[in-house]
Amino acid sequence: MFSHDKIWNAIDRLAESRQLSPSGLARRAGLDPTAFNKSKRIASDGRMRWPSTESIAKVLEATGASIEQFMQLIRDGGPDPVPGGAFPPQPGSIPLLGFAQAGAGGFFDDGGFPAGQGWDLVEFPASPERKVGVYALEVQGDSMLPLYRDGDVLIVEPAAQVRRGDRVVVKTTGGEVMAKILSRQTAKAIELTSLNPEHPLRHFELSDVEWVARIIWASQ
Repeated sequence: MFSHDKIWNAIDRLAESRQLSPSGLARRAGLDPTAFNKSKRIASDGRMRWPSTESIAKVLEATGASIEQFMQLIRDGGPDPVPGGAFPPQPGSIPLLGFAQAGAGGFFDDGGFPAGQGWDLVEFPASPERKVGVYALEVQGDSMLPLYRDGDVLIVEPAAQVRRGDRVVVKTTGGEVMAKILSRQTAKAIELTSLNPEHPLRHFELSDVEWVARIIWASQ
């Protein structure tokens, strides 16, 4: 039976699998950010409020989850869909995207984790636990010389703690994606040293940074 609680619980679990809050999931789906808030699930007169089929359809499209995955969450509380939704579990495989594509919208969620459609897959020998949320970016062009060459693959872990001196991938709110060295970070800004000595030091206010993720491995 599709109860009120089970349907809302399925939406909550789908949001969690994408490292999103219910409001973050609603926002990604193009809905009012408060649409999935717990306070909105019961009307002031005590009547139960149900999500519309249009809202659910927008959520599935935004997350890449299938209707079968969502129905499973409703029916039996089965395993959460794979983070990002578009990547069926395959031994040793993680999502792969080119740097040029990474600047476009729709490939990452608010925390810099892989989301949406259009990713390829690449082999990465790691435990299943280590591969959750991890993805690969393929270097394109010579802007990251001499450390990274065209065609090199960088393995990125958004959930890893970032410290001064780490090699990181940064995406700005303007859509620029770059691989740098984190040289300084304060409560309001970060400074990035370029891998290419011909490129200057970069300084960004944190309000201009969408996310920062640590590079944990590179094929060279």
